[in-house]
Amino acid sequence: MNYDRRKDVDALIEQFWKRGYMTVSRKYGTYLPEPDKVGSYDVDVIARYNDSFAIGIVLTDEDFFDLKKTQNKIVYLSTRQTKFNGKKVALFVGVSLKNYKTAKSILETLPNEVRKNIRLIQIIDRQNSEQTAKRKNNNVLFS
Repeated sequence: MNYDRRKDVDALIEQFWKRGYMTVSRKYGTYLPEPDKVGSYDVDVIARYNDSFAIGIVLTDEDFFDLKKTQNKIVYLSTRQTKFNGKKVALFVGVSLKNYKTAKSILETLPNEVRKNIRLIQIIDRQNSEQTAKRKNNNVLFS
């Protein structure tokens, strides 16, 4: 298990919680089951808000080597509907700060119908941002 990948999934789940979603299944969890594959693609999180569902994926650096494959994955997952009532399932795509512009450019090439169902989320490493804030608040000893 990759520790960084687990932290990224945890950060994505925090974004789900901020929007009111309840986690149904997730990767790298202790108490919740792992999500099933959607089509032929692995997903990281399945969440629910009332009667609407959402899928969450985290794109790593390796996903950006083959942009066509990544674009196909995003299109397929963003066009899913629930089985019984046919509601669209929202897709949350988590990316790191350095891959954010690339992911945004991929999303801009998609049709409007597909794009409006996708939420692009920047995953920020909280530990690094807290250290930066501490450094700014510390007094300078030597200059």
